[in-house]
Order: sequence, then C-alpha cells, then structure tokens
Amino acid sequence: MPQRAWSAKRERQYEHIKEGLRERGRSEDKAEEIAARTVNKERARAGEAKQASRTSTDDISSGRRGGLRSHRGPGGRTKAQLYNEAKQRNIPGRSKMNKAELERAVGR
Repeated sequence: MPQRAWSAKRERQYEHIKEGLRERGRSEDKAEEIAARTVNKERARAGEAKQASRTSTDDISSGRRGGLRSHRGPGGRTKAQLYNEAKQRNIPGRSKMNKAELERAVGR
C-alpha cells in the first residue's frame, strides 16, 4: 500500500513494480508487499528514509540484482527444468546426473 511519505517518483515506481508482478501471476496482496518492500529499499539506498537496515544500504540494488538474475543469470535453468528437457530427449542415465551433467547432456 503506498504511503504518503513517498515522492511522486516512488509512487510511480511502486505502481510499475506492482503491475509487473500482477502480470506475472502474483496475488494482489503479495504484489503490493513486494512492491512496497522494493520501493522502501530503494528509498533507504538513496538516503530518503529516516531509518535503513545495513542490508538495505550495503546490498546490491534491486534493479541491478534483477538484471543480473534475468536471462542468462548465474543459475540458469533449474535442475528440474534440465531433467525434464533430458527426459523429453530420452537421454539415458538422466536420473543419476547432477545439474552440471544435465547441462552438458542437453547441450547447454
């Protein structure tokens, strides 16, 4: 839920994040909570908040973190996703493979 202490920019940021989460299937309540937490963290990083936790100011910014985790992020596909692809391709021995082996087997 937006707060009166937020600037117009933060209100727009909140709505944008909330709408994006709703489009991705999050419930209204969860989308509001995540959006508010994100905006509050950005406010703390920018020095706009009266109080800020150490992780809010020392951690990587939300936008940068999201960018790092999108597309070809460090984790890539999950083991379950790789396993399902291996299953579709009928790759033998897939049940005994770890994630790295599954990645090699499906040609990643």
